Amino acid sequence: MRGVRFVQKVSSTPGFARVAPHVFPALDRAVHRLTRGKVLLSAQLLPGVVLTSTGARSGLTRRTPLACMPEEGGQAWILVGSNFGRSGHPAWSHNLLAHPSAEVSWKGQDIPVTARLLEGEERAAAWKAVLEFWPPYAAYQARVEREIRVFRIVRSHKSR
Repeated sequence: MRGVRFVQKVSSTPGFARVAPHVFPALDRAVHRLTRGKVLLSAQLLPGVVLTSTGARSGLTRRTPLACMPEEGGQAWILVGSNFGRSGHPAWSHNLLAHPSAEVSWKGQDIPVTARLLEGEERAAAWKAVLEFWPPYAAYQARVEREIRVFRIVRSHKSR
């Protein structure tokens, strides 16, 4: 538990927010590809998925490793658009708003999903659960003026 608290403290810092977006996604994508979807480095600390979405403007396929909060025994996941506490919304969140049908790689399995931006009381309840799950999200929210987007993605039976 001590190691987790240390990582939470470090990940709450502005310095981490400057460096992490350039390092961790690239490492995660490489390891995920090399292990054929079975391993995400970041998932050693937090559960993670690789989100495959359609670019909001480009229409191109985009793959993004993300921390997630699993729900319903792997039937749904919460994704938090914290962008490491940086000012803008992450690109993947724009992509899901434009094209909610996506896919996640979860524990080596590719799963078609549908994303929905949470609002109001539903967002408040999910945010409370997310803060219990990973407290550094509170520091990320405190650093930015925007409301951090929270999505629920659920398994769908349609392919992308």
